[in-house]
Amino acid sequence: MRDRPVGLDERDLTAALLDGWGITAGDLAYLPVGAGSYHWAAGPWFVKVDDLGVDSPSRVFEDLRRSLTVALRLGLACVVAPVVAVDGSVVRRLGDRFAVAVFPLVAGVAGEFGPHRAEDLGEVARVLAQVHGATPAVVDLAPRADLRLPGRGGLEEALRVVEVPWTGGPYAERGRAVLRRHAGLVRDWLAEFDQLVAGVRGTSAGWVVTHGEPHPGNVLRTADGLRLIDWTTVQIAPAERDLWMLGEGLEEYTAVTGQVVSPVGIALYRRWWVLADVAAFTADLRGPHGAGRDSAAALRYLSGYFER
Repeated sequence: MRDRPVGLDERDLTAALLDGWGITAGDLAYLPVGAGSYHWAAGPWFVKVDDLGVDSPSRVFEDLRRSLTVALRLGLACVVAPVVAVDGSVVRRLGDRFAVAVFPLVAGVAGEFGPHRAEDLGEVARVLAQVHGATPAVVDLAPRADLRLPGRGGLEEALRVVEVPWTGGPYAERGRAVLRRHAGLVRDWLAEFDQLVAGVRGTSAGWVVTHGEPHPGNVLRTADGLRLIDWTTVQIAPAERDLWMLGEGLEEYTAVTGQVVSPVGIALYRRWWVLADVAAFTADLRGPHGAGRDSAAALRYLSGYFER
C-alpha cells in the first residue's frame, strides 16, 4: 500500500510491538510495498498491519489469525511464517480497527506481479509441491474453499445500476465509465466462471492446502532458495488455485508430485483472479475514496484488465 493507514497512530504501533513481542521499534520505517496490508521495517523484523474494516472486524481478525496459524504449523523452510508473540499468539489486535503481526525480515528480492521468470518456474513448482504435500498438517485448521467469487454481489449490483452516477470520490465516475463500456464482457466472464465451478466442484476429495496468490510479488528470491510470503489467502482448495500461474512449470509439478493438473481447474482460477480483482477495484472506486495513490492504482488496474 502506498498510502499510510488512516486512523492509525504509529506511536500505538510502537507500543503494540513492545507489549506483544518485546520489540523496541525506535527505527520504525514505513514500507510502501504490497497490496491489501500496510508494512513497516523495525530492525530485523517485518511488521504487517491489516485493516479489519468496520462491518465484521472480529470475524476478519479470526480469519487472519487462522491463516497465519496455518503458515506457522506448516513448518516448511520455504514458508515465511509469523513470529509468535509473548502470549503465544500469531497476530494481535491494534485498537478496534487494526491487527498487527510480525515476521522475520528476510534478506531477499521479491518480484513484481505478473508471470514468473522462466528460470524460476521449476523451483516455484517444487515449492508449491512441498506446500501441497504438507496438507495433512493443517487439514483440520485451514479454511476450505467454497468456490464463491469474493465481492460478486457488489459487482453484480454495480452492473445492474451502471447507468447511475458513482459519487464515492474523485475516481468514481471514471471507474463507472470503464465498467459501463465492458459490462457485457464482465457478464460473459461471470457466466463462464459458473460453468467452470460446476466442473471443479466434484473434485473436493483431492483438494490440498494452497497459498492462493503465489505470484512473483509473494515469492522472495534468497540465497537459500525461494520463500513464500503473505499467507492471508490460504485455503484447502484445488491445487490449480496455485498452479494456474506456472505455465510451463506445470510439467515440473507433475514430475515431482505425480498429480495430473486439471485444465478446467486452471481455467477456473485464471478467470477467478480477473473477476475477483474487477470486483475489488469496482468496490474501491464505487465506495468512498480519496485522491491517494491507491485509489488511482485501482482505476489503472481495472482499466488494465480490459485493455489486455
